[in-house]
Amino acid sequence: MSKSKNLSIKIKGTLLDFNTPKVMGIINATPDSFYNQSRKLYVDDAIQQAEKMLQDGATILDIGGYSSRPGADHVNEKEELERVLPIIDQISSQFPEAILSIDTFRSEVARQSIQAGAGIINDISGGKLDAKMYQTVADLDVPYIMMHMRGTPQTMQTLTDYPNGVTHEVMKYFSERRIEFIKSGAVDLIIDPGFGFAKTLDQNYELLREMSTLQALDCPILVGVSRKSMITKKLNIEAKDALNGTTVINTIALQQGGNILRVHDVKEAAECVKLFSETVLF
Repeated sequence: MSKSKNLSIKIKGTLLDFNTPKVMGIINATPDSFYNQSRKLYVDDAIQQAEKMLQDGATILDIGGYSSRPGADHVNEKEELERVLPIIDQISSQFPEAILSIDTFRSEVARQSIQAGAGIINDISGGKLDAKMYQTVADLDVPYIMMHMRGTPQTMQTLTDYPNGVTHEVMKYFSERRIEFIKSGAVDLIIDPGFGFAKTLDQNYELLREMSTLQALDCPILVGVSRKSMITKKLNIEAKDALNGTTVINTIALQQGGNILRVHDVKEAAECVKLFSETVLF
């Protein structure tokens, strides 16, 4: 069983430490996210979901307006902004204590979202889909979540060839990208192995088994497996029935050094963290 390191990141002038893992709740301002119960296109719905997630134990709320499921439709920048900005503005106004993350690979969406009240940028592309992203992060002086992915959401599942093993590739990717990130002047980095992104079913489980090796990078590790196909395909179920499987995989991820659980179901994830924390001396 792996033990969490004393890692922390600065958010809006205060430190968030990971001596105890944190829960990130997902708020999707999209019409086509793979789990339809997470779709919150209307501001009032998103506000209600945010309130419940915060009450259930979420530390961070992740707001996205571009579905990243395999084969998802492309959304232009204007529409993405129209989806996320009103939600970020209202949640940050009504729940000023909440830490908000903007889930986007576009630097301009990130910039406007931070100005509207978000405090973290969560980029599925690791900066590869927008050359201005790292400099934007540095200029805004905010934490950045760098995920491993190949290609785009439309092409990623055709790019799953890893001759040296998926974990080796993920480690190499973060090692190289972090150098560019630091060169830009950015500071606080969180890494996300990218379960389900440019990875086969077997590769997802290989990466999960070996995920503790990523702790060598000395960055908080975010894990996003909630109701994903690595669970539904293995158990032959639908996303709506995948809460139990999600909890099992989240527990394994915590044992492997995960610091943030990105989930649709906050209450269950918070309970998972609480019980896990009782068994580990941090």
